[in-house]
Amino acid sequence: MSRQPPRAGAPQPVAPGVLRILAPNPSPMTFLGTNSYVLGDRDVAVIDPGPDDPAHLQALLAAIAGRPLRAILVTHAHLDHAALVPALSRRTGAPVMARGPAGAGRSAVMTRLAATGSLGGGEGVMSDFVPAVSLADGEAVSGADWALKVLYTPGHFGNHICLLGAQWGFSGDHVMGWASTLISPPDGDLTDFMASCAQLCERRPPLLLPGHGPVIVGPRDRIDWLLAHRRDREAQIIEALAKGPSTLPRLTARLYADTPENLLPAAARNVLAHLVDLHGRGLVKATPTLTLQARFCLS
Repeated sequence: MSRQPPRAGAPQPVAPGVLRILAPNPSPMTFLGTNSYVLGDRDVAVIDPGPDDPAHLQALLAAIAGRPLRAILVTHAHLDHAALVPALSRRTGAPVMARGPAGAGRSAVMTRLAATGSLGGGEGVMSDFVPAVSLADGEAVSGADWALKVLYTPGHFGNHICLLGAQWGFSGDHVMGWASTLISPPDGDLTDFMASCAQLCERRPPLLLPGHGPVIVGPRDRIDWLLAHRRDREAQIIEALAKGPSTLPRLTARLYADTPENLLPAAARNVLAHLVDLHGRGLVKATPTLTLQARFCLS
């Protein structure tokens, strides 16, 4: 497995039978860029084609190298993972496979909140994403020399899946090594995220190949860190509200005092995810109702 820093567009072996092709879309939210993967030797699958970028499309086609493309697999319907899907499918004729359309998998709570428009959200979503094949939890997808099993992992996004092989798993944005996972309601759901982390831990993959950042060796430790991080953030919110009612902007400023200003909007979405979760568990009240403008207090 290569440990060299990735270069956009250059295929890099990262696991047996797996090439990583880094997309040229670095940002504070995507790190060095989106990791697209080409899996297989005789026939192949592409996991997360990435952003709609002509150079990245050509890099993927070069990595496929004329071999049959059996499947285009999408972990979730954010633009930085899925926007190139139509162009790649047109060029290759390969079927697009995912958990379902962009709105699939939302919990009843998030579906209700999305309908009200009260929480904003929808950042970077490919709203018209619809796969040709909808994959069920536990379903198998295979080629001549590769096999994957679908693990449904809502949390970062309602239609998020991980794809598990015998030696590694593709974790999309559910688990990354470079940062904690953004959870932005109503597309993101903290309650689901915590449960999905536990589900992934039970599968014990030895390696995870994430949607951004380096290969994760020993993913159990990383998942444990993610869960502890969320529990610590919850404790901080409860401690802040124990001192009196507050609003989302005030809580964000307090909890992320050392965060660069350009990252505060994303931080606010993470705080909101906790508040929605705490509200659903009856630990926090929102006045007059659960919106971005609400005043929050302990129940």
